[in-house]
Amino acid sequence: MTVLKLTQIGNSVGVILPKDVLARLKLEKGDTVYLVEAANGVTLSPYNDEFEHQMAEARRIMKKRRQVLRELAK
Repeated sequence: MTVLKLTQIGNSVGVILPKDVLARLKLEKGDTVYLVEAANGVTLSPYNDEFEHQMAEARRIMKKRRQVLRELAK
């Protein structure tokens, strides 16, 4: 476990990630990440263009087939 300190960055507050964490996530300055809230905290993971495209398509299908999905959920 790594303890990180919140730092003032301009008008915002941020966290500086250690080099070893950036290396494990294969992240560089300027990259985009996902921040997902979980029951016990948050999960940080690299942004994935392909995954984002798949999720957009899934949202489109779910919106179009909302009634069918409601019936299946019963």
